[in-house]
Amino acid sequence: MKRDKIKVLVITGYGLNCEKETAAAFKMAGADPELVHLSDMVSGKRKLDEFQLLIFIGGFAFGDHLGSGTVFANRVKFAMQDDLQKFIADGKLIMGVCNGFQTLTRLGLVPALDGKYFVQEVALAHNDKGVFRDDWCVLKANPASPCVFTRGIDQVRLPLRHGEGKFVAEPEVLAEIERKNLVAVRYVDSNGNPAENFPENPNGSLNSIAGICDETGRIFGLMPHPEAFLSPFNSPDWTLDKVNGKLAAEGEGVVFFRNAIDYIEENF
Repeated sequence: MKRDKIKVLVITGYGLNCEKETAAAFKMAGADPELVHLSDMVSGKRKLDEFQLLIFIGGFAFGDHLGSGTVFANRVKFAMQDDLQKFIADGKLIMGVCNGFQTLTRLGLVPALDGKYFVQEVALAHNDKGVFRDDWCVLKANPASPCVFTRGIDQVRLPLRHGEGKFVAEPEVLAEIERKNLVAVRYVDSNGNPAENFPENPNGSLNSIAGICDETGRIFGLMPHPEAFLSPFNSPDWTLDKVNGKLAAEGEGVVFFRNAIDYIEENF
């Protein structure tokens, strides 16, 4: 499939607020993103099978009432579960960023151990510090992960902004996630080691987990915001980079979206 024919569904509405930069990210990757309100999906006015990639974006869906992503996930599950099951079976891609990652976990689309979707196995709890955190972090990708979105990535710096980002799971679930290399990205310190302490680990996530995928590698969620680092001028250090002749051509977040579109171009 030609890149400019790849349709990306960016679901909007009810407190989500990252639709513009998310659409810009996929346009930079060469795809054709479309903003569609959740109500149009729930009502059947628009159909999931029109698209090759679905992204749940960041924001504060339904004001984070009952927990981040909970109400949004319930509306999606009870209105779109069959369509989502087919979307996954057809080999298409799903991504969730921040509030979208929270939605994915509550839907049970990640980690979906043994292919059991729509059963919640992990959660994103309140940050250990008990407050909303707006900062930058460094992530290290797991080269053994099947994740489509992190292919070729070593370390990447991204902004984060969340109050409920602590990755938690029961010990046996966490062990299975690790055994199957479903941890796609971890928070790391200045030496590239898994970050155990604040602020490098901004929320207290178990095993420094910043993002995971399902066993196919085609469904991926992470807490930091790659769509918020599309330009080198998004970086707080861009002036220093420019003085030192190290100003990049694009922001470090673009690679996640380009990887996704590359995969669809190669496989559809």
